[in-house]
Amino acid sequence: MTPATGPVPASAPLGPLVRPPRLRPGAKVAVVAPSGPVPADRLEAGLDIVRGWGLDPVVAPHVLDLHRELDYLAGSDEARARDLQDAWCDPTVSAVLCARGGYGVQRMVDLLDWDAMRAAAPKVFVGYSDITALHEAFAARAGVSTLHGPMVAALTFLKDPATQESLRATLLEPEAVRTIGLDTAGALVPGRAHGVTLGGCVSLLAADLGTPLARPSAAGGLLLIEDVEEEPYRMDRILTQLLRSGWLDGVAGVALGSWAGCGPYEAVRTLMLDRLGGLGVPVAEELGFGHGPTNLTVPLGVPAVLDASADTTTLTLDVPALS
Repeated sequence: MTPATGPVPASAPLGPLVRPPRLRPGAKVAVVAPSGPVPADRLEAGLDIVRGWGLDPVVAPHVLDLHRELDYLAGSDEARARDLQDAWCDPTVSAVLCARGGYGVQRMVDLLDWDAMRAAAPKVFVGYSDITALHEAFAARAGVSTLHGPMVAALTFLKDPATQESLRATLLEPEAVRTIGLDTAGALVPGRAHGVTLGGCVSLLAADLGTPLARPSAAGGLLLIEDVEEEPYRMDRILTQLLRSGWLDGVAGVALGSWAGCGPYEAVRTLMLDRLGGLGVPVAEELGFGHGPTNLTVPLGVPAVLDASADTTTLTLDVPALS
């Protein structure tokens, strides 16, 4: 594999990315593990759900591996990168689904041959949490829209019907899920904004700053952020880093997902208003994506409208998530 080299050049405000084709019944989908180790029983349960949708899941060779020395990794960095690259470059595969998150993507993302990945036909890529680093890399290096959504062996995917249906419909009937948001969604800072979606786990976005695969700015984008088990003072540090770096300059709007294990929600809410309220853009809260009891699938790299008002708060896609 040829490691990625050189920084991503500065660019104009975000534009839409290439949307992969929607899936058809019988489509072959590869399951990979770019980050942490995968429990075999949970993987099999998730595969059964995917099979129930009429899809054909194929597990990559190293998904159930465990790193010899670092038990928080699913096998070696090279093996995890090889599984992802082989799946992405396989013309018979229509989608690549991550098995789970956990730490590990940042160790393998620079081992991918992005010239080869970019040359391959675009296909669906799904994951969240640590997978945020790959969402950013696919956007910056391959120009492909991806799906921030549940992973095959994640407990939320296995247990929550709304999470399952959101992903199923996005994959197979994307025109049916153009409006995204739970009833819990509300306006932290009211307003309406249009832009291209980006984001994910906010601690991963901050960790990406200054790396070869980082995009230079969120300008013109609708930023979707969430996180898990980060205390408010650490979230403050993460958001302050994004602000100080200038990465948030020109962002069009912000949508907040789940903050599971990040302290009392009122403390999180106060922090978000303190750090993001000064941007002068709409900020929506509790939209329903990320590490929560329901994890709605949200496309990244697609133009959309964020409507944060007292009556309704939603994210409405200009076009279906998949072509």
